[in-house]
Amino acid sequence: MAENVNLDLVIVGGGPAGLSAAIYAQRALLDTVTLEQEAVGGQVILTSEIDNYPGVPHTDGFTLVDAMQRQAEDLGAKIVMENVEHIARDEETGLFEVRTPSHTYIAKAVIVAGGATPRKAGFEGEDRFGGHGVSYCATCDGMFYRGKQVFVIGGGNSACEEALFLTRFASHVTLIVRKDHLRAQAVVGKQIEENDKVSVRYLTIIVKVDGNQLLKSITFRNNETGEETTETFDEGSFGVFVFVGRVPASQLLGDLVEIDPAGYVITDDDMATRTPGLFAAGDVRRKPLRQIITAASDGAIAATSVSAYLGHPVAG
Repeated sequence: MAENVNLDLVIVGGGPAGLSAAIYAQRALLDTVTLEQEAVGGQVILTSEIDNYPGVPHTDGFTLVDAMQRQAEDLGAKIVMENVEHIARDEETGLFEVRTPSHTYIAKAVIVAGGATPRKAGFEGEDRFGGHGVSYCATCDGMFYRGKQVFVIGGGNSACEEALFLTRFASHVTLIVRKDHLRAQAVVGKQIEENDKVSVRYLTIIVKVDGNQLLKSITFRNNETGEETTETFDEGSFGVFVFVGRVPASQLLGDLVEIDPAGYVITDDDMATRTPGLFAAGDVRRKPLRQIITAASDGAIAATSVSAYLGHPVAG
């Protein structure tokens, strides 16, 4: 039977947004727990190079998150590795129930900072060859494609940046872009154009991959003509990396929040959702820029908003 734990605040997610919220919650003397289901830091720990976090030049995701976690725990933050299965609010008491396999946390407020997971492209064979030729993380799997050909699906910043990263390992990288142009920032697009190890196939999608234990063939479709072509390789000599966006971890929230068409939680500037006491921070919420620094900022604002919501003094 799940043990009941009464708290001021439950933070769901231990990435930069959640850790930042935990730091600010501790500074506000809120009785808080941070719940993370997989690894503290989330997707950030898979990033091999970070050069745009002010004050911490030339670092990597694991190092940066480790410093954040140590700072939070040094302040007294409690981080528990548990999977959140259910979130509900009692309309009479205004209290939240956050349920995990071993605990039921009863909290006055909740910050959802669960981030987002990679979105699948939807081609045939994508699930079958996941981890065996199809990947969603260049940092994790790039080294396995040393000297091999790589196809990268996507035309945005993430796809282009990951394609450039993969040129360190692959013999050649081909971007597969369904539109007739890149959506990446101009500076990133220029790097793609100037890199001899990268080529771009516009107006193209991958419809199928096939093989035995590893990939052996890949089928493309021209979006303009509808023509399909299949290319065959030595088994295991190429890979497909998918970077077509992310799926926000908003599924548990149901009617408690307003969701935009892409599944992101809509908040106000204080990170508040439409449900009193429920806040969202980081990549799970609708926002114009998803970076580590904006996630950390969201977490700080959310925890400060919780403090004000609970009637605690808030420093100006």
